[in-house]
Amino acid sequence: MISNLKSVRFNTMNPRTNDSLFNGRLRISQSRNGYRFSIDAVLLAAQAGLYDAERILDLGTGCGVIPLVMAYRNPRATYFGIEIQKSLADIALMNVRANGMDDCITIVCDDLCAVKCSRFSGPVDMVVSNPPYRKVASGRVNPCSERAIARHEIKATLGDVVRSASRMLPISGRFVTIYPACRITDLLSTMRSFGVEPKQMQLIHSTTGSEAKLVLVDGLKGGGPGLIVRPPLVIYSDDGGYTDAVQQMFYP
Repeated sequence: MISNLKSVRFNTMNPRTNDSLFNGRLRISQSRNGYRFSIDAVLLAAQAGLYDAERILDLGTGCGVIPLVMAYRNPRATYFGIEIQKSLADIALMNVRANGMDDCITIVCDDLCAVKCSRFSGPVDMVVSNPPYRKVASGRVNPCSERAIARHEIKATLGDVVRSASRMLPISGRFVTIYPACRITDLLSTMRSFGVEPKQMQLIHSTTGSEAKLVLVDGLKGGGPGLIVRPPLVIYSDDGGYTDAVQQMFYP
């Protein structure tokens, strides 16, 4: 769990927890027993926030955490979050309103596999996504359907996500995602197959010397070949706290 994310838990009958980022300046409600975001979303939002973009779409937005964090950093852009699960879309909409971000974030409950540019009045400049990491046949599927759909390729596969991203982007539009390091080959080959050329990659390690667990990748639709591998990102320092690079992502 993110140490910089503060949780206020009420009685056990409450179906949600009220959490916060940036010293309480961003409030995020989450399902108590359903899908809950992790540091993956914070890392992805930080990476995507490095680029200039006026219109950003989050595929599979969950509770809306990625557009919320990005809008907190840059309220001048316009953000869209699409989520197929109504329970999560409702929470995302509630979070947008609770943080007074109605003017810059729009939440849509729909299937990312079917969404078209016309739904958002034209293409977007950037697509971000923290897609389901696991194939349906790999590992135990969580009995909670909300968590299962978010973690396993039940409603959308990696190919569905990248295909939708490509459909929503113009030429030179950017796609930014985070994915398990063990599936790098799947990710890069899928991006290229849908015309989104991988341009930058960064491996993410829990600690110095540990195997990479995740990878951040961004690509350009219609881009030419040529991949830059950035220095690795280490999450935890020797004392168990966040490294300076990760700590910067939580500064107000």
